[in-house]
Amino acid sequence: MEHKITSQKLNPLFGREEIEMFLNLDKTPSEIDVEKMIAEKFSSNPENVKVRLIKGNFGVKEFLIKADIYKNIEDKARFGMIKKRNRKKKKTAGGKK
Repeated sequence: MEHKITSQKLNPLFGREEIEMFLNLDKTPSEIDVEKMIAEKFSSNPENVKVRLIKGNFGVKEFLIKADIYKNIEDKARFGMIKKRNRKKKKTAGGKK
């Protein structure tokens, strides 16, 4: 798994580090795999990593990854946006639909 970091910015207002990188793989990586890989690379907890984008083009084995590494889980919960499909999972897990 080759990767090349193209951008790394510290955003103190939101308490996160914004990462942009390219990843070479044969198939599209899952968000969980990308979170684990970024956590290992930056010595962080996978729960503090939020993947914003995994984008690939047809026929190309290179994927653009955009992710945020938060300082702690509280900052991730406060500033990290929750995708619509994940919101639905939280509602159904709570017993209501």
